[in-house]
Amino acid sequence: MGNCNVVDCDMLLMQIFQASFAMDDVVLYLDTHPCDQDALNYYYYVVNMRNQAMQTYEQYCGPLMADGVMDENYWTWVNDPWPWEGVCG
Repeated sequence: MGNCNVVDCDMLLMQIFQASFAMDDVVLYLDTHPCDQDALNYYYYVVNMRNQAMQTYEQYCGPLMADGVMDENYWTWVNDPWPWEGVCG
């Protein structure tokens, strides 16, 4: 479970949302400008930013997707607080 003194889970979630939006935005641009190297570099930058934020979030705050909740023989989703309970509750 996460340590609320170390990580602000709400801030990480906002970073994930922002990076996801930026990815969607640059993907639309790349659909019409596939050879724009600056846009490709920016795409890789925001993908990396999103992946890092997601990894940190899942490490300290709990899983974001259902595919990250399995232990070898146990459905771990139930170990973390429900969204309405809050991480630091």
